[in-house]
Amino acid sequence: MIKPDLNLTIPDKLGSVHFVGVGGSGMSGIARLFLNRGYTVTGSDAKDSPNVKALRELGATVYIGHAAANVGTADSLVVTGALWQDNPEYVLANERGLPVLHRAQALAWLIRQHRLVSVAGAHGKTTSTGMIVTGLLGLGQDPSFVNGGVIESLGVSSASGADDLFVVEADESDGSFLLYHTAVALVTNVDPDHLDHYGSLEAFEAAFVEFSRNASELVVISSDDVGAVRVTAAIIAGLSDADAAARVVTFGEHPDSTVRVHSITTTGPVSFSVAWRGQDYSATLRIPGKHNAINAAGAFAVLVGLGFDPAASLDAIAGFGGTQRRFELHGTVGGVSVYDDYAHHPTEVAAALAAARTVVGTGRIIAVHQPHLYSRTRLFAQEFAETLETFADQTIVLGVYGAREDPEPGVTGALVSERFRDPSHVAYVPDWQDAADYLASIARDGDFVVTLGCGDVNRIVPQLLASLEKVRG
Repeated sequence: MIKPDLNLTIPDKLGSVHFVGVGGSGMSGIARLFLNRGYTVTGSDAKDSPNVKALRELGATVYIGHAAANVGTADSLVVTGALWQDNPEYVLANERGLPVLHRAQALAWLIRQHRLVSVAGAHGKTTSTGMIVTGLLGLGQDPSFVNGGVIESLGVSSASGADDLFVVEADESDGSFLLYHTAVALVTNVDPDHLDHYGSLEAFEAAFVEFSRNASELVVISSDDVGAVRVTAAIIAGLSDADAAARVVTFGEHPDSTVRVHSITTTGPVSFSVAWRGQDYSATLRIPGKHNAINAAGAFAVLVGLGFDPAASLDAIAGFGGTQRRFELHGTVGGVSVYDDYAHHPTEVAAALAAARTVVGTGRIIAVHQPHLYSRTRLFAQEFAETLETFADQTIVLGVYGAREDPEPGVTGALVSERFRDPSHVAYVPDWQDAADYLASIARDGDFVVTLGCGDVNRIVPQLLASLEKVRG
């Protein structure tokens, strides 16, 4: 796996830029910004996709498959941490002495003159970023942004605006979120993850402390998440009460939150109120789930922290319609609805399935879980099993999506399925067509099927729908 050199000195001029793995939501969003700024952009990806098509329409040259020749006459290379050291384009760039930038470095270089709002956290980043962007647009602003997923109402994951504000989803997985010169930081939570990179919980939390302390204006941070509470204590240590109050805003259900969420109603689209400076403000979102009420409170805290009117800010946030791969409906066949969600950590899976429960009515929830990373599967197999058994009625476990990791002996999806207390509630079916056919055999009218994972599990959705069509169509 390619590790970013966070101390790399980036040249003043990058020239023409080649993106390796340009089809991903994050990479394609950054490439779009370079195109918008007038740069010559080329790229490559393992497969064609809507993101690749959109970049081509904007003027990028994108190759399918990785080969040294794809680099062409590029002056610099942008890569993701998901690439391997033997990638031929990466190898050639090093042989030529070209600047090789991690995607976060390329983005930090491009936005260095902006007033930056950075959204970090183990979960909720993409939704919270989308809420802030939607809120700013609803308030008549024109921000630039890069999000980890496509904002449904806008149809894009990034855009160049005319304003000074720039909103970015900041990735903590490899420490690259420390590259940004952040003005306002939002920390959604500090739930343990990416310990394969950090090595320990203490190092993981220390990175969030550094990220938060680097914010030049304001830190907005969860008051409910235990890791975030520890980070908050470290941030304010040594500050006077006045400085702490000016620098740190907390949000959540905790009674002492600066922005307190209360009166949450989760039947259908979630409704809630936030208490701030002695007044209550209420809203109903267009999306379900208690976790989204809390995400909205964090976005609200950012907007009022930027100086916007509280009532108008919450009204604008309520216009957020979701992002792709976050409880996204793909079709209904014979009364069975198939959704896809990016959830890939036990906490995220619990939130996604709890949200589904509020709108499924009398139907059942069938989870199709693709474990992500061998290390995460090994570390969290028990937690995944407990979460899936608690929140889903039936679960189908697929094979592990290894992404940037080599396989580990004995680490398969069976590690999750074997830990269910009641084996009748789970089936380990690594073959996708067999999994689709099995789903069609157990699905009933009114059921919700939710595919879960941040790998390529969304690509099984057409097979699920086709199998359902054969049995129930």
